[in-house]
Amino acid sequence: MFGMSHETFLLLDAVVTVIGLIILITKFKIHPFIALTIAAAFLGLTSGMPIGTIIKAFQDGFGGVLGFVGIILALGTMLGKMMAESGGADQIAQTLIRAFGKDKVQWAMMFAAFLVGIPLFFEIGFVLLIPLVFIVARRTGVSIIKIGIPLLAGLSAVHGLVPPHPGPLLAIGVFGADIGKTILYGLIVALPTAIIAGPIFGTFIAKHIPGHPNQELVDQLARENDSTDLPSFGITLVTVLLPVFLMLLKTFADVALPDGNFFRTWMDMIGHPISALLLALLLSLYTFGYKQGIGSNQMLKWLDASLAPTAAIILIIGAGGGFKQMLVTSGVGDVIGHMAVSAQISPILLAWLVAAVIRIATGSATVATITGAGIVVPVVGMIPGVNRELLVLATGAGSLILSHVNDAGFWLVKQYFNMTVAETFKTWTAMETILSVVGLGFILLLSLFV
Repeated sequence: MFGMSHETFLLLDAVVTVIGLIILITKFKIHPFIALTIAAAFLGLTSGMPIGTIIKAFQDGFGGVLGFVGIILALGTMLGKMMAESGGADQIAQTLIRAFGKDKVQWAMMFAAFLVGIPLFFEIGFVLLIPLVFIVARRTGVSIIKIGIPLLAGLSAVHGLVPPHPGPLLAIGVFGADIGKTILYGLIVALPTAIIAGPIFGTFIAKHIPGHPNQELVDQLARENDSTDLPSFGITLVTVLLPVFLMLLKTFADVALPDGNFFRTWMDMIGHPISALLLALLLSLYTFGYKQGIGSNQMLKWLDASLAPTAAIILIIGAGGGFKQMLVTSGVGDVIGHMAVSAQISPILLAWLVAAVIRIATGSATVATITGAGIVVPVVGMIPGVNRELLVLATGAGSLILSHVNDAGFWLVKQYFNMTVAETFKTWTAMETILSVVGLGFILLLSLFV
């Protein structure tokens, strides 16, 4: 077509489609769900796919993703809501701050955010913990930047690298990775990465930009809760980390025990992400609910309220799944895979680069993860021995890079920390970029051993 080979035309078609997707989201402010749907239809039509196949491919991709991630998203959100409303998150933060003391309070904030962030969206974890930043800054006299950057690093690291967050879970589904191994590798990579981008970078940048919080926000949010009627630290930790423990146990059983083993069979069911999160949610109804004297009606209201904010992200993830399937069915994915193989590009580096470019262009980590995984997945079948779990992490790390003015998180941090745009670039944007680049470094290092 147009004097080009079919493979060249498909590749050009994909480039034009992705550029069009970026323009729809950034310039015309089209909702990502609509933009992804339009992009999928455009790619299907221009690549020469039959009309019936286009619709079916999009439906299969949409349903295939949400059949897994949609359920996980709902269960994880409800678990996070129970933890937040009961005071469990506050208990984790207070306990760690007491343990670390004033001199190392930035480390306490990073670890608190790392733990609290496991079942929570970044934005929800941020809004939940930002009052604590203001309170600790006022109590200790420590710079708000020195306290806040570690908190942001902890939340962002688990958001991009550790299941059951929707981004890593989505990439797990696309690449066919093992969730237990991904959690294990994700924790190995995320913790040192968060330490470097959080307490270490935060201590450095606070010397240059100490930060001056908005007094109105401080007065509104920094209401200190002296209630002693909070879930205990141990109970909170057990409840929040139960799904992670069960999923890791499933992986251990799969490695250590033969097929058909009774214990392995049961662990395959109990350690499945859906079962693990459901069991943790049921446990939270007791530990964060009945044990705290909270009635059924109140818990029902919390759970209902928790699901409303997830509607948009579920639709975006579903449409992304449809777009990913269109890349595969049209043959674009195979062309990209063959190119990567012939160019001898490391699949891990390719996954990071693709996700990073889309993240910088669209401002959405979710769109970057969905699109990046869809573009890179054909490489898995063409290069023997590719570690699928590390591909998941590389895509997640790429999706964190260089948050700037097209990212809602950029403005969220700017307003709450009362910074100028330039100061937000020097703190938040730099921290996100350090997370992404250092995370890639640890992933490549880990690839030498696994």
